Amino acid sequence: MEEKLKRIFYTAVQRNASDVHIVPARFPTLRIDGELTNLSEEGVLSSKETEKMLLSLLSEEQIKYLSKYKDIDFSFDVDEKIRLRANIYYQNNGLAGAFRIIPPEIKNVEELNLPPVLREFVKKRQGLILVTGPAGMGKSTTLAALIDEINHTRAAHIITIEEPIEYIFTPDLSLISQREIPKDSPNWHRALRSALREDPDVIMIGELRDAESIQIALTAAETGHLVLGTLHTNSASQTIDRILDVLPEGQKNQARFQLASTLIGIISQRLVPRIKGGRIPACEVLIANAAVRNLIRENKIYQIDLVIETSLEQGMITLERALATLVNLQEITLETALHFAINVDRLKNLLT
Repeated sequence: MEEKLKRIFYTAVQRNASDVHIVPARFPTLRIDGELTNLSEEGVLSSKETEKMLLSLLSEEQIKYLSKYKDIDFSFDVDEKIRLRANIYYQNNGLAGAFRIIPPEIKNVEELNLPPVLREFVKKRQGLILVTGPAGMGKSTTLAALIDEINHTRAAHIITIEEPIEYIFTPDLSLISQREIPKDSPNWHRALRSALREDPDVIMIGELRDAESIQIALTAAETGHLVLGTLHTNSASQTIDRILDVLPEGQKNQARFQLASTLIGIISQRLVPRIKGGRIPACEVLIANAAVRNLIRENKIYQIDLVIETSLEQGMITLERALATLVNLQEITLETALHFAINVDRLKNLLT
């Protein structure tokens, strides 16, 4: 690894950055508390310098893959002190890289300020738990916390399927097999199908990305496994719509019944800038109670938001109520809450 690139990574960690961007004709750039900040002291990067730095991270096999597909995902460590998830890609000025800094320790639900009900989710031995939200909102970190909760509380065989592996789990009570695409399996579909033959109790899917992976996840949850996964969606109800929309027309009806019978809960989260610095999660929580299951079966997904709004005593919470609570606790500003709210009128009503 080039020394300059290593120095940039160490600086990013010292400044509590979440991401590092290496792009030709620009300063190295950090994302801190959601905002981009230039590392001007490192100077503007030339195309030649950027290419040399980025290729220094890759093996010959990875360079061939990059040359063929024009981008590559992988993870790596710097001096066994910093772990990063990387995407190196071609763009109009040559090679560029985006790096996500992975915290060295897996934090638990309390340390991440997540809703305590998530601990109840992972006590289940069978069903489907989904962590959703836009990119960069901490889904992988939440998923890791839930897997580690299982790891420390019961003996289970946990299989993770990731592209790439981010957090490295240290087995405690559980047996953990972490598989990386394409290093350990050529593709998601093969890894998922294979997982069902590997005697798992828990299957963690880094991302439910298409009809086949969703169908396999539903089948796994239906046949006695606890399945956890992520989707890039904005709300719990939109997550259900997305799952059903991507499936072929002939599979939708069966999938509705599978989802209604297997869903445990959905958490849709945002990482919101705090007044005192850093970010804190604002989480919408859907618990699959009898009313929710019935609405899924009857394809009345549009009514689920109302169920969440009226089921606070059961542990459900809308994103707007979560934001309003953070405003009242003086964790975030009203302006920040309004920026992240999906239903601004609902938020304003909660704050009056």
